[in-house]
Amino acid sequence: MQVSAKPSKQRTEVRQASLVEAALRLAAQRSPADISTTDLAQAVGITQGAVFRHFANKEAIWLAALDWVTDTLMNRLHRAAQTALGELPAPADSLPASPALVPEAPVNTHALAALQAVFMAHVNFVVEHPGVPRVIFQELQRPGDTALKARVRSLMQQYRQLVAQLLAQAKATNKIALQADLTSATVLFIGSIQGLVMQSLMSGDVAAMTRQAPGVYALFQRGLLAQAPL
Repeated sequence: MQVSAKPSKQRTEVRQASLVEAALRLAAQRSPADISTTDLAQAVGITQGAVFRHFANKEAIWLAALDWVTDTLMNRLHRAAQTALGELPAPADSLPASPALVPEAPVNTHALAALQAVFMAHVNFVVEHPGVPRVIFQELQRPGDTALKARVRSLMQQYRQLVAQLLAQAKATNKIALQADLTSATVLFIGSIQGLVMQSLMSGDVAAMTRQAPGVYALFQRGLLAQAPL
């Protein structure tokens, strides 16, 4: 009798997902470089040898973690933008828990609303998964090129493309100043979030991002709306 390999494959996928989740959870508590396969095995409740039945080495775990981050984050950002644009219905649990981020009135469905939604969705993602920026920042500090850096570059390329598209749409529909430099605006958008992340990690209060983000975004949007002096 031939036994299907599907259940075994499913168990492997579940175990891999558990190891990725454990890696990102531990990265929120300590330097990713200090996390060993023994730590991961203990976090998941398996032997160290079992870890290597699912991943060839520790780098493969971090690569899988970055793949998960890219898929999950970009999906959230696209859905946030599409919801703000009216292309998707807002889910019942889509409003953030912080009162500071709950709008008092419905937001107009245009590209600026989508930009704000993307900004807040990214902030909320980092608050939920504070280990993610630690993994990314640590990898970027390493000299030379690595497979992990290539994953980060791919993520950033997708992110920049989304922001640039929304900025272009806002400009095309006269929602921002005609002389606005969209390339610089894209850099500032991403840099504003990175600055919030770095400060929250240094202070040890990642949740503070949800309180600070609305004001930071408001300053960014004000710059987009400003007209150049004659």
